[in-house]
Amino acid sequence: MSWLETSIMARKGVAKGVAGKTYQITEADQGAYHYVYGPYAKPVLRVDPGAVIAVETHDAFEGKIKSESDRPSEKLNFPYLNPQNGPIYVNGAEKGDCLAVYIKSIVPRGPQPAGTTCLIPEFGGLVGTGVTAMLNAALPERVRKVEVTPEGGIRWSDRITLPYQPFIGTIGTSPEIEAITSLQPDYHGGNMDLPDVGVDAVIYLPVNAAGALLYLGDCHATQGDGELCGVAIEHPTVTTVQVDLLKGWTIHWPRLETANFFMTIGSARPMEDAARIAYRELVRWMASDFGFDELDAYLLLTQCGRVRLANMVDPKYTIGASVSKTIVA
Repeated sequence: MSWLETSIMARKGVAKGVAGKTYQITEADQGAYHYVYGPYAKPVLRVDPGAVIAVETHDAFEGKIKSESDRPSEKLNFPYLNPQNGPIYVNGAEKGDCLAVYIKSIVPRGPQPAGTTCLIPEFGGLVGTGVTAMLNAALPERVRKVEVTPEGGIRWSDRITLPYQPFIGTIGTSPEIEAITSLQPDYHGGNMDLPDVGVDAVIYLPVNAAGALLYLGDCHATQGDGELCGVAIEHPTVTTVQVDLLKGWTIHWPRLETANFFMTIGSARPMEDAARIAYRELVRWMASDFGFDELDAYLLLTQCGRVRLANMVDPKYTIGASVSKTIVA
């Protein structure tokens, strides 16, 4: 039996976690990709809870960096980065509900070398940026193109091969009224760059607008904690997800469930505020759904809580706080 059969999605979802009709969104179906999350774009697809959707995502640069001789400053038009598929309208979703997204598979597509990472001027965790203003000169631009296959991994060099550990870097629902850049994570999800948002995980997202309006893109082949230089192994994919709807299960920040743990996700600057949001939401989740006294949950997480540094480079930083299912379930 798959762990998904006992998940919150299966227990609370309209479709009970059961896969329904299948769809696909090709590049041609998508047409123009989106660079903001908001309620004003026309849905590319309308589905019922349970739908399984295979999506052709672009890399974070919409394929504009094609060789190691390319200069990102010449090829990219900031802030038009992180192209998003969607929005996908989920029938029956209303403000105050929760959208569950089970990630079934992430497969590279397109010619090799399919993976791209690079150094971009005034972007990254160890350089001056527009927000962290420094007089130092920017680092030289550098592009690395790598072969990416599920079987062979990520061929970094003749000596180093990294495992293929794909995840969705940017995924979320629409805010109720504002339009938020696809470069920024926040309460709606967005550019969290959290490696746990990977295959066989369920991410729970707050519904703020009718239909939820799911956006996704910016898939990574692998990434270390923090996404240190600001660019993971970006690659185009066919990403397949299954959506479900939890009526009246109101959450204020994204949550994640895997076979082994529950996680809450916070995004803010400074970084400690992101950690505070994540842990506060986890304390409240334990109290509301798992029978803990809130102060006892606070004490317990001090002993057994775990944090995951997702990104330390985006307009807001993202941290996940988790607890083992062996403790709370």
